[in-house]
Amino acid sequence: MIDESILNLFKDEKIRSIWDDKTGDYYYSIVDLISIITESKNPDKYWSDLKRKMKKDEYNLLNKYIVQMEMPSSNGKMRLTDAGDIETVLRIIQAVPSPNAEPYKEWLAQVANECLEEYINPELAIEMAIGAYRKKGYSEEWISRKLFSMEIRNGLKKEGFKEKTNREHVLDSLA
Repeated sequence: MIDESILNLFKDEKIRSIWDDKTGDYYYSIVDLISIITESKNPDKYWSDLKRKMKKDEYNLLNKYIVQMEMPSSNGKMRLTDAGDIETVLRIIQAVPSPNAEPYKEWLAQVANECLEEYINPELAIEMAIGAYRKKGYSEEWISRKLFSMEIRNGLKKEGFKEKTNREHVLDSLA
């Protein structure tokens, strides 16, 4: 799950979001996103115009990911708002023809490139994970134990062992 920390990408700008228990995802206001990446004085109109300018097929494809969610408006009242999960937000960034969107598009290209490099060479993913744990302040001992436990868990899965469910643990304790 990606939480709201992904929005650090948008500096300190405010993007309304809401957690959806049904899907287990955050949904973000598209108009707020448009406001940030275009600096438009009227983001509602910009979003409306962008939807109209998109090729019919392109918009229909994107539209199946856009949902209406109730979010607080500037006056505090709950209003239906076009919203999307993080994947939809990233797709919209790619569709916005604004010079202000370019830094986000460059970031997306960089992340995609890193993912492809990790796919080709999985050791890079491990090195990046170690670096991320170090940045978060975890000790070298903790990082080693984490990597070791992941290796054991993956080995057991390859051998056909499965983790017991809570119910199986309870039944074992009663036996």
